[in-house]
Amino acid sequence: MLLFSPEQLLSHPLYQQKSVQVYMKRDDMIHPFISGNKWRKLKYNLLKASELGRDTLITFGGAWSNHILAVACAAASGGFQSRAFIRGEEISNPVLDMCRLFGMELLFVSREAYKDKDKLFSQLEETDRSFMIDEGGAGMDGARGCSEIISELEQQYDHIFVAAGTGTTAAGVAMGIAQQDRMNLLHVVPVLKGGAFIADEMQQLGADLQQCRLHLDYHFGGYAKVKPELIQFVQGFVQQTGIMIEPTYTGKALFALHDLLEKDMFEKGSRILFIHTGGLTGLLGQLKHFQD
Repeated sequence: MLLFSPEQLLSHPLYQQKSVQVYMKRDDMIHPFISGNKWRKLKYNLLKASELGRDTLITFGGAWSNHILAVACAAASGGFQSRAFIRGEEISNPVLDMCRLFGMELLFVSREAYKDKDKLFSQLEETDRSFMIDEGGAGMDGARGCSEIISELEQQYDHIFVAAGTGTTAAGVAMGIAQQDRMNLLHVVPVLKGGAFIADEMQQLGADLQQCRLHLDYHFGGYAKVKPELIQFVQGFVQQTGIMIEPTYTGKALFALHDLLEKDMFEKGSRILFIHTGGLTGLLGQLKHFQD
């Protein structure tokens, strides 16, 4: 497992045209199943579970959740048992099949019951031996892990881009910028419709938003929703760079970066870092969009 992911200078015609340098923090290379922000958000949760002597990890997510798969793999790697409450009707798909292969027990619950995660957890047997990890690894421990991205950087950047689902990763990056006393402007791209709430979530986790700007117009209809222009963009970027991205998180955030570059939002000579948050197994549920 890579402890520090590389910063890769990208070659793309748009960057040359706009006279900027764009680097990518390759957190997708950390691990094939516990990659990117999933590994970072789980790090301190796993350490705390071990310190408390808990032997079972309990978490929550949807049927195509990268987080669920990451917890399943992390549990198997760390000697834990694992269970996950899956939102919605019982189904089988490649992501859930891999979770089962890692030994995770899947508990399917109605969308209504899923809303009360604390109640679901309390109904389990031997909760005193279990450790609860929130959906997506959200929370202070997750943000703490993500803050370490900034301490790993070997270069200085003018702008940093990251996708946001719960706000935990973005909060961590903002905290890392403040801790390292860097002058980067953090650009956060919510992947959900109505993503303004991300700012509140980041602040509740202790992030200072003075050096942060949210870009709310790149959700493409909502979480995991896509449009033909996004699919075409993802295909083009992968084919031009050889770097795999997916349309739920990295695709939307990169689209935002490219769109802002086209609109001349950055000065010539700017150095820009894009954080690849991994989650490539999510492509398994999106491949149908690339088959037309």
